[in-house]
Amino acid sequence: QVQLVESGGGWVQAGDSLRLSCAASGRTLSSSAMGWFRQAPGKDRENVAAVSWNGGSTYYADSVKGRFTISRDNAKNTVYLQMNSLKAEDTAVYYCAASMRRSGSTPRQEQYDYWGQGTQVTVSS
Repeated sequence: QVQLVESGGGWVQAGDSLRLSCAASGRTLSSSAMGWFRQAPGKDRENVAAVSWNGGSTYYADSVKGRFTISRDNAKNTVYLQMNSLKAEDTAVYYCAASMRRSGSTPRQEQYDYWGQGTQVTVSS
């Protein structure tokens, strides 16, 4: 069983930065694709970013390209999401996810097997 724990969320003002972390336990995820998703009130959960098993391939939603960066440290079994130039529309609960079936980056939610509990990010304008 895999446990994913997100941290780093909080309340910030527009233009500020935050760095989210997702620490995994239970098994190594060094061969797994990892992703960050978010869900805003009243909206469906959407993919924000994804990274391949070795960090060599990444995917970003158009809404965050150039502002967010996903990375991973397999030695620490941890994935990160650096969020810069935050906007009010980035307000959401952010979730990390791990895929046991994919090693390449993928934005498709159905390809992820384990999910964290989420961390709230609130951006005030």
